[in-house]
Amino acid sequence: MAKINAKWHKENKMPKNATVEQKIKWHQGHSKNCSCRDSTAHLIKLKKIINKKQLF
Repeated sequence: MAKINAKWHKENKMPKNATVEQKIKWHQGHSKNCSCRDSTAHLIKLKKIINKKQLF
């Protein structure tokens, strides 16, 4: 497991009941500031959800 950026995690909590857009923004910030895990797959999944919403 890679090193966690505890300071970033403490200062950037995921909002409670976060919207898909908020989750995407949080995960983008997370991938830029912390290397505790790879969130690429999760970002792709969230962006697919956004794309499906835009179709309707």
